[in-house]
Amino acid sequence: MLISRRNFLKSSAVLVPTFASLPLVFRRAVASSIVESGTHTTAYPTSPYPDRTLVVLQMAGGNDGLNTVIPFTDSRYYDHRSYLAVPGEDVLDLDGEVGLHPVLDKMKLLWDEGLLAIVQGVGYPNQSYSHFESMHVWQTADNDGNLNEGWLGRYFRELEGMEGSALPGLAVGRRTTPYECSAVDAPMSVVQNINRYRLAGSNKQRSEALMKLYGGSSLTTPYGVLLDNTLESVYKSSEALQNANKNYKSQIEYPDTSLGKSLKVLSAAIIGGLGVKVGHVTIGGFDTHSDQIVEQPDLLREVSEALYAFYQDLKAANKDQDVLVMTWSEFGRRVKSNGSGGTDHGAAAPMFLLGSPVVGGIYGERPDLRNLDKDNLRFTTDFRAVYSTILEQWLGASSEAVLGSERFDPIPLLAVS
Repeated sequence: MLISRRNFLKSSAVLVPTFASLPLVFRRAVASSIVESGTHTTAYPTSPYPDRTLVVLQMAGGNDGLNTVIPFTDSRYYDHRSYLAVPGEDVLDLDGEVGLHPVLDKMKLLWDEGLLAIVQGVGYPNQSYSHFESMHVWQTADNDGNLNEGWLGRYFRELEGMEGSALPGLAVGRRTTPYECSAVDAPMSVVQNINRYRLAGSNKQRSEALMKLYGGSSLTTPYGVLLDNTLESVYKSSEALQNANKNYKSQIEYPDTSLGKSLKVLSAAIIGGLGVKVGHVTIGGFDTHSDQIVEQPDLLREVSEALYAFYQDLKAANKDQDVLVMTWSEFGRRVKSNGSGGTDHGAAAPMFLLGSPVVGGIYGERPDLRNLDKDNLRFTTDFRAVYSTILEQWLGASSEAVLGSERFDPIPLLAVS
């Protein structure tokens, strides 16, 4: 049985309470012991691209894609949206048919440099309009309810050769592991505050706490292996991040926002060479049932400015070729505005992929405003095609092994071999 964070903290007073990655490291140690016992049978080879990082940005709440990538030349957009519609003269034109919300001016700069790919009409069959259920679909890459681990957790679980990485997975600004990164032995560390991401007390005190917790375990048991291996792993990951942050000297001014601060921590870890294969950050608040004309622009501006600073920081450190950013939100919004100054839960919406590895442009078919599904956009691209692209062309993994037996052809939006 796995030891819970609550029980561990009860047993050890020397640990800082916000050291959120500790239970994940424990789970990884237990899984390692199972591998040694011969119960684990398959694994991918060492990553063929050890220097590459995927950064996942979750726009939680259901971002209104229709007011993010705007079909400003389609009169039906204005017919449906009334006062929520963005005036055509304010839209940041991309290709003469669609454009970005005017607050996304930093994203437009990335577009102009060929660093931004937009996948239109992304969704999945039988769309759920429940936040929890739809997030679960995106996080597990499964809309049939057969899979309970995260798609990136499954990628991590089978990946060998992570011993040289101090922090293979790093989620910043959260209390818990992002579900898409979850699996029994997925090496995802969770950091809310970098200054408190450490073990307190001396080595002797830490060892005594662990000995007390696992006092009845023989070193030949899984918990014995855990006791023998965990403390060193925990200590090394904490020290590595602290040192990377201390040595990190950036000339880029990040916005003073929660997302900006999270991306800055992630940049320090990547530039510091900690072996981050997957980074995760979140911005919430996109459930704009009311006051959308005020709330959504503020959120989009925060995303745009933070991502732009993040890219510039990586570029200054010659790390931009190694990092791909992907955004996602659990669903879009209804086409028609509601009576409360907002929009209700909808279906298809665009995804952003950005960075130097991207072939900039617009991909996928734009949903047709003449052919709605009960006031919803019909999806034209399955989100798992984007995942397949990332797994096969960026992470060097088998998409079928991670996503299941169904094949989702990659989208040619990356300039990588």
